[in-house]
Amino acid sequence: MINKIILIIYFSTMNLSSQILFDFKKSVNIEDWKIVDDVVMGGKSNGSFILNNSGYGEFYGKISLENNGGFSSLRNKNINLKTIGYTEVVIKVKGDGKKYQFRLKDNLDNAHSYISPFTTSGEWQTIRIKLSEMYPAFRGRKLSIANFSANSIAEIAFLIGNKKQETFKLEIDKIYLQ
Repeated sequence: MINKIILIIYFSTMNLSSQILFDFKKSVNIEDWKIVDDVVMGGKSNGSFILNNSGYGEFYGKISLENNGGFSSLRNKNINLKTIGYTEVVIKVKGDGKKYQFRLKDNLDNAHSYISPFTTSGEWQTIRIKLSEMYPAFRGRKLSIANFSANSIAEIAFLIGNKKQETFKLEIDKIYLQ
């Protein structure tokens, strides 16, 4: 009996220590999510983002290597979130077996992002990313500055850029801090 009470208390406090950034099943407005493809530098990749019929955010498209291209990203710069008291970002996604990056910025004026690569399985996955393990990178190169240690998030993004021509699809259910 005591073990059951302890488990109930434990699981009820877990919910209190989470902060939802996005829950796409709740008819969220997706206008702040923007696609940035390699076309900004002459490439020909083409990404899109919709709220699909199942109620999930869906980032999909085609990566082209023409004109030295090779990436597509989905970004939301309308984030003003304090990270004090949280140690990880949790994303619930369903991908296509391909490798993606989850990215964030602590300041929109910074050129670099903090990155955590992840590989999708084709099934729904809950991916936990320690904020302190997100490393800084700019244009695909890791920088020799400290990992993420800021107290706020100004931008979140997903990126695909696997150095090959391919189609892609990433469904996003939830993004939250824990």
